Amino acid sequence: MEEEAAIKEVITGHEDKNVNEEIFTKVVRAGKRTYFFDVKATRKDDYYLAITESKKRLGKEGKVFYEKHKIFLYKEDFEKFSDGLKDAVTYIDNGNNILTTPAPSSVVENSEEKSTISNIEFTNVEFEDLGKK
Repeated sequence: MEEEAAIKEVITGHEDKNVNEEIFTKVVRAGKRTYFFDVKATRKDDYYLAITESKKRLGKEGKVFYEKHKIFLYKEDFEKFSDGLKDAVTYIDNGNNILTTPAPSSVVENSEEKSTISNIEFTNVEFEDLGKK
């Protein structure tokens, strides 16, 4: 656990306790990446989830640094986010076949023209590719 706290401090440059009250943390190591799932509280004691993807990198001068990306997810969005994540994972697990779960009620369907998600070619995009021209 000390190693996880040390990694977190290196990534953020400070201890989160001083910024927002951290209620719960789950660290998931997945290959070259580490994911942090941090439950935090706002000043009004509303909980939210901060998801951080961290990847150890080697700089131009040989100095190690951590590249990170964050998502802040608030309580009112948990259900929609969870549904979208489940649909995306199901789509991938089914070998990119037609999505078998019903479309969410927030999607308006045109009665004359209904479309389904089918096999579509996707380009594998890495975070490193973003911003390059």
